[in-house]
Amino acid sequence: MLASLPSRTVKKSFAGATTGPRRARPLSVAVMAQKSQDELKKEAAWKAVEYVKSGMVVGLGTGSTAAFAVDRIGELLKSGELTDIVGVPTSIRTYEQAKSLGIPLATLDEQPKLDVAIDGADEVDPNLDVVKGRGGALLREKMVEMASDKFVCIVDDSKLVSGLGGSKLAMPVEIVQFCWKYSLNRLKSLPEVAGCDAKLRMEGDKPYVTDNGNYIVDLYFENEPIKDPNAAADAILACEGVVEHGLFMNMVNVCIIAGKEGVEVKERS
Repeated sequence: MLASLPSRTVKKSFAGATTGPRRARPLSVAVMAQKSQDELKKEAAWKAVEYVKSGMVVGLGTGSTAAFAVDRIGELLKSGELTDIVGVPTSIRTYEQAKSLGIPLATLDEQPKLDVAIDGADEVDPNLDVVKGRGGALLREKMVEMASDKFVCIVDDSKLVSGLGGSKLAMPVEIVQFCWKYSLNRLKSLPEVAGCDAKLRMEGDKPYVTDNGNYIVDLYFENEPIKDPNAAADAILACEGVVEHGLFMNMVNVCIIAGKEGVEVKERS
């Protein structure tokens, strides 16, 4: 038998507020903020799925925000509100999620022309150019989104930056494994990304390996954003050993931004 807890006396102050021991808050501020961010991601994702119509071939993005869109497409297929959808996943992770939801799937070889692609981003600048690929799927994401008639980018407002690289977080570059140190040093020495720090992405005590069997070098811009992202994109891709980079320039057609004041839809002019 459980022992009964001793009673606690709670007094009223002169202003009507209670005094005495305070109750512990059920959730930390950090947890509440994370939940709020997830809700924003979901709002943006659901809005993006409104661009999906029955009979479309749809690029399925990778990451926490894109996962909400994949879930929503699965729900609408199950309810019959969407029919005859074919999804083209951008990663093994997304493939497994979509397959579990019963979404019919294809590859770019089978469906080389897509109607729309929905994916998140790590940074969005005022021109709707974005940094993507911190989840490691940048090569397949870029291939699928370049093959789409419309690329709908979904973010919460924490991803907005004045210039790409401005978050001071990673801008990924996918490289071949062969002589990776050489490639890392080549990237770091490029004038177009002068001042950046370059680090090989690790998973535990081993290099992170992409779905394509490659490594990732993360570039960090601690001092200032990238001065000319278009020039940087060209210079990075011209480096021998580089497979692809996370600068998605002139690709986003629609950006859906969820914030505490609501959902904003921006279109490239």
